[in-house]
Amino acid sequence: MPSTLPQLLDAAWSRTGDTPLCVGFSGGRDSVALLHALAAVRRAGRALRAVHVNHALHPESDRWAASCAQQCARLDVPLETFIVQVQARGEGIEAAAREARYAALAETLREGECLVTAHHREDQAETVLLKLLRGAGPHGLGGMREQRPLGRGLLWRPLLSTPREQLHAYARAQGLTGINDPANDDTRYARSYLRNDILPRLHAHWPEAGRALALAAALQREQADFLDHHATEALAELQRTEDGTLDAHGWVALHPALRNCVLESWLHTRSLPAPTGAQRHELERQIREAAPDRVPRVAWPGAEVRVWRGRLHALQPQPEAPEGWSALWHGDTVRLPDASTLHWRGSLADTPSAPTIRVSVNRRGLRIKPLGDRHTRALRDLFQRAGVPPWERTRCPILHDEHGTLLAVADLWSTEAGAALFRKHGMWPHWQR
Repeated sequence: MPSTLPQLLDAAWSRTGDTPLCVGFSGGRDSVALLHALAAVRRAGRALRAVHVNHALHPESDRWAASCAQQCARLDVPLETFIVQVQARGEGIEAAAREARYAALAETLREGECLVTAHHREDQAETVLLKLLRGAGPHGLGGMREQRPLGRGLLWRPLLSTPREQLHAYARAQGLTGINDPANDDTRYARSYLRNDILPRLHAHWPEAGRALALAAALQREQADFLDHHATEALAELQRTEDGTLDAHGWVALHPALRNCVLESWLHTRSLPAPTGAQRHELERQIREAAPDRVPRVAWPGAEVRVWRGRLHALQPQPEAPEGWSALWHGDTVRLPDASTLHWRGSLADTPSAPTIRVSVNRRGLRIKPLGDRHTRALRDLFQRAGVPPWERTRCPILHDEHGTLLAVADLWSTEAGAALFRKHGMWPHWQR
């Protein structure tokens, strides 16, 4: 078994097929040891470079970046440096810095390249404890995975089972020094508090605490993988292919652990954030208790789920149109208040012959005589008959000509006057939502 840090990394690199590596290089002692050891086992056919992210959060940030450049120059490792803007939000400056850092790292990663980081066993222990204190389930308590997709390549953490002391012993033996970011010692930050106050006490009483937490994380990852496998099967059964909606009562009948996993997977495929546990429970309650004529809705930042006709619909929150909103449409694509658009389709859609149309949004009580229908009908009845979801009805664009004559309801129904006008110009409206 490999014993030294270079031997360990040499064997791990070989197992990847000598994939090109990009080291996430903070300049701290851990990443200095990692880069030095990788440079020591670099040979023909092994590409190695480094990237440093300057968060610009400390007066010494630029000096640290210069120090990283000097370290890489001594090792003959190409370095790329990024300066990022960190904007603290609800989860604090730590989370915001991490998000900005990984966004920059994902952007720089080349096709098929691995971003390698110096995360070690104690880092994993910190992550697991943080997740535990935040009430996480198996996916969170599994901690960091050794590999996961990132940008056009992979994020690789080959040292998650390696004690921090092994990296520090290597650094001492090689005479390596690293940057000391004061934030790492500032116990106002959650991770620093665990690192400097809590974990030393745990190790004093349970010397194998780091190894035990790493083992517990591995078991939780197995549980998470098991859930993911069954969630994939359940999602395939509950999801309707044509519109991506989910069987509401089938979903709520699942085991609670599987129910949560299915919901998160379903939302993830739509690039929507997952709800909190309380929000998920509220969605479950509304599905079970809502009267048949109701349209339950549960919203959280960045997403909302509505229940209609027994199906779950996942949506981005839509802004309401201002009272009395309308706009003239001269032919170019027009953006509606909810960010949907109207444009022309047809043989002449790219010519300047488009008529001038006044666009407004649906009003209560509107009636229309659709082309080919002998009767004038309430738009509400047409919506119900056509299966248009209630939340789309209130934002549906209504088209009139310059004299106020009703021409069409989006691209759903045209009047005789509207159809004649559209045929004359060789183009038909299309509502992109």
